[in-house]
Amino acid sequence: MKISDNGLPTWLDANTDEAYDDLDFGIVRMDYRGIITAYNSAESALSGVTKENAIGKHFFTQVAPCTNNFMVAERYKEEELDEVIPYMFTYVTKPTKVELRLIKAKNGNQYLLAHKA
Repeated sequence: MKISDNGLPTWLDANTDEAYDDLDFGIVRMDYRGIITAYNSAESALSGVTKENAIGKHFFTQVAPCTNNFMVAERYKEEELDEVIPYMFTYVTKPTKVELRLIKAKNGNQYLLAHKA
């Protein structure tokens, strides 16, 4: 599975947190409030935030406040969302260029996917 695959939103909803760890790009699954329900090892390596310090916390205010803006967090207010944007992680790690894929699934899950640009 690649971050750009069209079937990825369906795959994400159908698979487990353990399956997420087999992928080479970061996956953050959130509920509609932005509370993290899954955080894979690739995201942990990319962001510098451990899975244990992420699960159950608010992504945009407690884990990645550098994404709490109109480019990222505000996009999840849209009715439908599946968009790729260039971005720079700056919170815990040194500034890191990434490409983000923002997805709002039909079942209510929200995903932020990331890989180095």
